[in-house]
Amino acid sequence: MRHLHFIKYTKLWFTLSIATLLIGVGAMIYNKVTFGSALEYGIDFTGGSYMEFQFDDIAKVDTNSLYEAIDAAYENSVSQITVTEENTYIVQAKDMTEEQLQAVQASIGQKLGKFETLRFTTIGPKVGGTLKTKAMTALFVAMLAIVLYISFAFRKVPKRVNPWKFGLCAVIALAHDVFTVVGIFALLRLEINTFFITALLTVIGFSVHDTIVVFDRIRENLKKQTRDETFADVADASLNQTLARSINTSLSTLFPLIALLVWGAESIKTFVFALVIGIFIGTYSSIFIASPLLTLWQERARIR
Repeated sequence: MRHLHFIKYTKLWFTLSIATLLIGVGAMIYNKVTFGSALEYGIDFTGGSYMEFQFDDIAKVDTNSLYEAIDAAYENSVSQITVTEENTYIVQAKDMTEEQLQAVQASIGQKLGKFETLRFTTIGPKVGGTLKTKAMTALFVAMLAIVLYISFAFRKVPKRVNPWKFGLCAVIALAHDVFTVVGIFALLRLEINTFFITALLTVIGFSVHDTIVVFDRIRENLKKQTRDETFADVADASLNQTLARSINTSLSTLFPLIALLVWGAESIKTFVFALVIGIFIGTYSSIFIASPLLTLWQERARIR
C-alpha cells in the first residue's frame, strides 16, 4: 500500500479548519446582529412552554394551520412545531401562563376541531439559565479530564516528548470539533438544546478515542525511531498504520446514524444530525489536526 504523507500538508489541513471555524463565527455574528442571539437556543436553555396535542381529525391539521391557530391567541409565541410518528404535534413556545394556555386551546379547538392536550410543561428562564451553565460546565470538565487522563496515560512516552503535549493537542482537536459543530448549527439556525449537548459529549468521547489510538501508535513507534527519522516521519507512519481502522470505525458508526437521520423520528433528527456531523469532523481532526499539531509543536521545540 502506498505510504500517504499527512504531515507534509499540515498547512492545508489547518487552513481548511480555520476557514470552517471562521464561517461558523461569521454565522454567529450575523445571527446576533440579525436575530439578537448567536445561537438558536431551545426552551431548555431560554425557558418556555412545551405542549403536545393529539387531534381527532388529523386530516384538518398541519404545522401551518396549528401555528396560525396558536398565533391568533398568543402572537409570535411559537418557536418550533414537530410532528411525531404517532401523528401528535409537539409545540415549543414562549413561557405561557395557564390563562394563555386556555386561550390557545380555545383557538385551536375553534379552528381545528376536537383535540387533547397530552403534555404541557413550562421551564422558567432561571431554570433554563441554570441548565445552560451546567451544560457548559459539563463540556469544560470533560475536556479537562481528558487532558489529565491522556497526560497520565502517556507518561511513559520517551523523555524527549512531553506527555502534556499529547493531552493538550487532543483537547485542541476536541475544541475544534465542538466549535465546528456549533458553527454549523449556527449557520443552519438549528436548535441548541440538552440533546445537542448530549450529542457533543458523545462526539468528544468518540473523537478522543480515535485520537488516542493514533497517539498510542506514535508512542510505540517513537521507541523504534532511528536517527534518520524525524518526528514527522514517525507521525506519518503511525497515521498510515491506523488510517484503515479510523475510517472503518467511523463508517460503521455513520451508516446507522444516517439511516436514523433519513428514516428516523422527526423529534430526534437534530440530535442525530449533530452526531453525524460531529463524528465526521472528529475523524477528520484525529487524523488531520491532532497529530499534525503534535508534530508541529515537537519539531519547533526540537529546532529551538
